[in-house]
Amino acid sequence: MKHVNLRLPDDLHEQARAAAEADDRSLNSWLIAAVRRAVTPGKTPNRPEGDSATPAPLRGSEHSPRP
Repeated sequence: MKHVNLRLPDDLHEQARAAAEADDRSLNSWLIAAVRRAVTPGKTPNRPEGDSATPAPLRGSEHSPRP
């Protein structure tokens, strides 16, 4: 098992913590499930800023992830 240090903004941390509690999970377990859903083939996470099938541009990059 790998360890990852994840820094979340306070508001997002509170929302994730509340969602984990509502799902009767630890925050860690809830985050693992969220990442697992995001990387499962055939499933695209919802993106509130636009089309869920269009990848968001990489942060700090002038280039889009698609050609």
